[in-house]
Amino acid sequence: MSQNTVSSVAIPQSVISAEAVSVALEAAVAHAEKLGVKINVALADSGGNLTGFLRMPGAFIQSIDIAIDKAYTAAGFGFSTKDWMKVIGHDEGMKLGFSARPRLVVFGGGLPVRVAGELIGGIGVSGASEAQDEECARAALAAIGAE
Repeated sequence: MSQNTVSSVAIPQSVISAEAVSVALEAAVAHAEKLGVKINVALADSGGNLTGFLRMPGAFIQSIDIAIDKAYTAAGFGFSTKDWMKVIGHDEGMKLGFSARPRLVVFGGGLPVRVAGELIGGIGVSGASEAQDEECARAALAAIGAE
């Protein structure tokens, strides 16, 4: 296979680094501690694959999967999980169809991770209020210089 053939079939994809995942997880937890809440936080790469997870002692066990699924949803679609209802709007077919999809989260706490406009992953936080989850996720993004 020639180099030209490879470049026409293979597309490079940027993903979040292990170092950035570690920093982001710790930043989300530190922010949760400031707020006095207990969270689960997950990061996914740009393909939606889990790259890191951290659970604060005492955080809701049910929120483990929710945090992971928020990261998966935000990475997979490239926008905030909170924005899903805006995207769906009044389309009943989309509401029914998407609500039947496993792992899709349509409430706040999941954000895409972008650097210089390029999607490199997603973060999901669960365990506090929707606003607090998103605040912790934004603190994580700020800690790694992401959008």
